[in-house]
Amino acid sequence: MTPTAGHRRLQLQLVDLAVALSLTAVYAGFVRMGSGDGQAHYTGPLWTGYLIAAAVGLPVAVRRRRPLLVLAVVLAALATASLLDIVREPYAAAGFGAYLVGLAEPARRSVPALVVALTVAGGAVYLGEAVVTPAEDPWGAVGVAGLVVLVIGGSWGAGRMVRGRRADALRRERRRSERAVEEERLRIARELHDIVSHNLSLIAVKAGVAGHVADADPQGARDALKIIEETSRSALAEMRRTLGVLRGQGASFGADASLGRGASLGPHAPLGPVPDLDGLDALGVEAGRAGTDIRFAVHGTEGLAEGARVTVYRIVQEAVTNVVRHASPTRCRVTVAADAREIRIDVVDEGPPVGRGRAGHELPGGHGLLGMRERAMMYGGRFEAGPRPEGGFAVSVRLPIDRERNT
Repeated sequence: MTPTAGHRRLQLQLVDLAVALSLTAVYAGFVRMGSGDGQAHYTGPLWTGYLIAAAVGLPVAVRRRRPLLVLAVVLAALATASLLDIVREPYAAAGFGAYLVGLAEPARRSVPALVVALTVAGGAVYLGEAVVTPAEDPWGAVGVAGLVVLVIGGSWGAGRMVRGRRADALRRERRRSERAVEEERLRIARELHDIVSHNLSLIAVKAGVAGHVADADPQGARDALKIIEETSRSALAEMRRTLGVLRGQGASFGADASLGRGASLGPHAPLGPVPDLDGLDALGVEAGRAGTDIRFAVHGTEGLAEGARVTVYRIVQEAVTNVVRHASPTRCRVTVAADAREIRIDVVDEGPPVGRGRAGHELPGGHGLLGMRERAMMYGGRFEAGPRPEGGFAVSVRLPIDRERNT
């Protein structure tokens, strides 16, 4: 239990204690009340009357712990008080007890308890008013009993209504939590796709270069292998950071056996920062190693929220990966601009060298463009991609900025 919850529980218990003492004092006054008001009054021993008064009021102090037991004790005391002409109010103590029964007990127990409470209370009031000490005609006694039934039933109904609202709020919170978990899993899946797709594309390109020049240019082959080594280490480090959010305390993926001694994914593996627009230069260097000359133009992104910066980076990374995979060696222009209304992302390449067609005409249905489209749709943006009439390929994304700017 949190300190705040514990403090609130203590406050509620103190309120119940005050109510219990007040009810006891009121009924003690009813016990001493004479016949000055013309109504039937209690004529028995004072100690018996005080005992009944205590049984009516004091149990309310613990109604949150044992609601059903408290309601039973209070009803028995009130029924006795009605038959002994003590009661001068419409069973307020029973109303307090019935509210907690409706609030805290499941329907299989609270509904039968309500039926019994209404029967006992209504019957006792009618007998006391119309039979034992007739103070009302039968219809008058029915009216008084109806008022008591209304107080108890209304209190129980209020408790059930509050219980239903709390249950609805709990279900909504549970659904929000489940959606948050699903969204986080989807985000991690996208992160892993971007990491693997981008880095493996660079590795594949350089592996092809190394195989092609291995005999004629051993130094070039070694340079390509060096880039493959650096790229693979970078990919493993980024995967370690991304998968870190999936680890429990002390968990381990046993990566020493599967990824090599230097690629531990254990619980104490270092975690790096999430890549964002600050990583575009490094992205350009990596693409340049694969033969793609990239020029960046970034404007107006300083005030973007972190989530928007990461999204923009991932879209640019995926678009550049497609250029490296399908058009390298080539030249590419990346423009990222933001104003008060939207973020504009344009990635345009000049296409593959003459004599080599662009591979992967299946791109519009591939995971790369699909991932970019999903990211854009997630932010309520627009996505377009396709070949250019003058040659090459273009990707254009527009993201609304009104909810992403820091205020």
